[in-house]
Amino acid sequence: MFTGIVESMGRITGLEARADGALFKIEAGALSEGVRIGDSVALDGCCLTVVRVDGEELCFEAVAETLALTSIGERKAGDRLNLERALPASGRLDGHIVQGHVDGTGQVRGIERSGDDVRMTIGCDRALAELLVPKGSVAIDGVSLTVVDPRADAFSVALIPHTLVVTTLGDREPGDRVNLEADVIGKYVRHYLTQLGIGRS
Repeated sequence: MFTGIVESMGRITGLEARADGALFKIEAGALSEGVRIGDSVALDGCCLTVVRVDGEELCFEAVAETLALTSIGERKAGDRLNLERALPASGRLDGHIVQGHVDGTGQVRGIERSGDDVRMTIGCDRALAELLVPKGSVAIDGVSLTVVDPRADAFSVALIPHTLVVTTLGDREPGDRVNLEADVIGKYVRHYLTQLGIGRS
């Protein structure tokens, strides 16, 4: 489990295509301290397993499905990624419950600046938009954010200067594809109501 509070930004130092996916080499800096093979780390919101540790470089394998269904498949050497280690049982839940299981991708539709603050509008599938509620939580590229105004096929979030500096959201431009994960509690409630015949399937 993760919280959507990005610990640091890593950089892709190597990318090896494989028949069944790809191997990512990530320069993780200080975040690599204490990380072991088998640990879970969220890369832009995608939960991946560490398969090799070489100093401050961590290696991850991504299967073909992950590459196809998330924006990870579009990343290239030199790109920066948001990194977060799995939450320890003694840790603080400063963001919200994030599983690292991306529900789908969205596209940055617009970025509006007002002084130092930024409002980013994300277009997404209607099925995903239906899981969002005003002032609810959503993870964008692994960053825990508050939903401002959910609509039928889009929503907005407000970004403070700190978030723009310490995450890759400050790099995003209109047209960019981003990973989205809706609040898991909302997903369970929706599923339960659907089973009762109250919600839509």
